[in-house]
Amino acid sequence: MNISDSYIQTFIQPRSELLMEMERFAEENHVPIMQLPAIEILLQMLRIQQPSTILEIGSAIGYSAIRMAETLPQCQVVTIERDAQRIQHAKQFIAQSVAKENIELLEGDALEVDVESNHPTFDAVFIDAAKGQYQRFFDKYSPLVRSGGILYIDNMYMHGLSDLDMKEVPRRKRTMIRNLHHFADWIINHPDYKSTFFPVGDGLLICIKR
Repeated sequence: MNISDSYIQTFIQPRSELLMEMERFAEENHVPIMQLPAIEILLQMLRIQQPSTILEIGSAIGYSAIRMAETLPQCQVVTIERDAQRIQHAKQFIAQSVAKENIELLEGDALEVDVESNHPTFDAVFIDAAKGQYQRFFDKYSPLVRSGGILYIDNMYMHGLSDLDMKEVPRRKRTMIRNLHHFADWIINHPDYKSTFFPVGDGLLICIKR
């Protein structure tokens, strides 16, 4: 089923001026943010789940954190970013959001930051950071997810690279793609998670913890 972009766009919800400003900023400055069709799926899943706490790995400029916090006003979003320039932009954008009080930005490498001391459990985790490190992110943070909680993982398709024969993948990307393949095989067969791949945006993997 080939669906046109124009048809998909008819289902995209209207966004605030702040969000559209962030989308323009991301495009002009080559900052990767979640594609609109994919984030609409993510937000709808979160509306169904109704988590009280969300951990995001990879804030970038704060776009996804703001969208999640504004969609779920009773939810606390903790988001981690290590890039200093993106942290500054995220702070500026978050300060303008109506949900700013519900967003906590942690600065540092997500593999090193001590999250669990102040936040021992989460209802949901959203992973959207270094693609080659997804296994390590999952190993570190999945124990913080409550039974019945959900991990949402973006960019599993990697703009089509994940679907190519390894010989066709650019050499500099091969380690990352191998790591993604390994992670996908591992999580799909993991007895403690029920995982489903959604072919939307750049590929969204949803893992429910048993």
